Amino acid sequence: MATVAQWVEGARPRTLPNAIAPVLVGSGAAAEIGGFVWWQAGLTLVMTIALIIGVNFANDYSDGIRGTDEHRVGPLRLVGSGIVRPVVVRNAAFAALTVAGLTGLLLVTATGRWWLLVAGGMSIVAAWYYTGGKRPYGYAGLGEIAVFVFFGLVAVLGTTYLQAGTVTATALGCAVAVGAFSSAVLVANNLRDIPTDAQTGKRTLAVMLGEARTRRLYRVLVITPFVVSVVLAVARIPLAAGLLALPPAVLSARRVSSGAAGLSLVPVLRDTGIAMLLWAVLTGVALAV
Repeated sequence: MATVAQWVEGARPRTLPNAIAPVLVGSGAAAEIGGFVWWQAGLTLVMTIALIIGVNFANDYSDGIRGTDEHRVGPLRLVGSGIVRPVVVRNAAFAALTVAGLTGLLLVTATGRWWLLVAGGMSIVAAWYYTGGKRPYGYAGLGEIAVFVFFGLVAVLGTTYLQAGTVTATALGCAVAVGAFSSAVLVANNLRDIPTDAQTGKRTLAVMLGEARTRRLYRVLVITPFVVSVVLAVARIPLAAGLLALPPAVLSARRVSSGAAGLSLVPVLRDTGIAMLLWAVLTGVALAV
């Protein structure tokens, strides 16, 4: 029977910045135009955290029953390690996704932004079919695109629209930045797993591109948010504050460029998440004030 600590590790807390960052910067973009609503931001944060936990448990379950995680390098997998029955992890995924869905429904009902139901429903479907179903899109090299869309564009712009009733060019730039960060996290994860994924038939984008091009892709993605900061700062100098998140991003990019592999890439996931969260905090505050 798994311990609480093992369940927490199975939920992959290092991925939480992917859920927190878009809400922070999306709320900052709403505040910039006088639309910030604290309780809507809080509930949106609950929804995105529940969604990413649901994604992680769903991924653990689906990869586990396929045997993809049997020789996985990195953090604990509940099903792949055999410490939790697959049906229990599947139910945990359903529970988390249900919380995300109900929270989203509450927000839409309270605000009247009914079209966001479509975005929310698509997010939940995408969460399950990333590695679930007969033809998971994560096994066809589409995971990074989905992360960019749902944890970048949809999450940031949806947060801003929910509170302010509109979106701005600044919000779009921030959505691109956060989407790039989120995709970089997945690219680093899949770079680490190239050997085992290739053996088990999981054709991630990293497997398709190969190690060298995957490392180049990571560098492009992790640089993108800082390019966005420079562009935004042309019109609003305080938005250059996002550049203060460069140190952890540079550190992780150096590790990737130096040829780090296997467990040596685990710190890259951490540092990329830290850079994303720091960028979102700095940029969100700059937008708000």
